[in-house]
Amino acid sequence: METVNGVPVTDETIQEWADEAERGYDVSQLRKRGRKPMGDGPARVVPVRVDDTLLSALDQRAEHDHVSRSELIRAAIRAYVA
Repeated sequence: METVNGVPVTDETIQEWADEAERGYDVSQLRKRGRKPMGDGPARVVPVRVDDTLLSALDQRAEHDHVSRSELIRAAIRAYVA
């Protein structure tokens, strides 16, 4: 049997979901999807090669600063180009 968050999905559950959908949703109450915008426009992925030593140092610093690796890299690039 299929599950959602560990809870079995029954035919009754599916019917409840279908009934709810047919009644319609308040769009303002729905969760927003996608990533938060950053900077002055859509973000792009830019692959960068780093050696194991640098990657380890990045990960340690990110953990120390309680930020993601990506946040740390963006901050370092902003500081460099400023």
